[in-house]
Amino acid sequence: MHYVIHCLDHDGAVDKRLANYEDHKAYLAQAPVKTVISGPLLADDEETMIGSCFVLEADSLAEVEDFNRNDPFAKVGLWKSVSIRPFSKRVDNR
Repeated sequence: MHYVIHCLDHDGAVDKRLANYEDHKAYLAQAPVKTVISGPLLADDEETMIGSCFVLEADSLAEVEDFNRNDPFAKVGLWKSVSIRPFSKRVDNR
């Protein structure tokens, strides 16, 4: 099953994001779920990072919730909101 995680940072959290970015990337490299695609969400200026978006492949919602809870960004309180939803992938144009 695929899942989408949509996270929005606390306002003005770019420095906190950058300070924990290497730990976040290292975590993703050894993640227990398959990342289909991921990257930062951007502000309207199309440059400033304001959140994160993941499309994951996993066996259960609980597995995805555990993945998200253990992300270094979550552990330092970067995100003010997190939404995790099952996703039915119908088109993949890669």
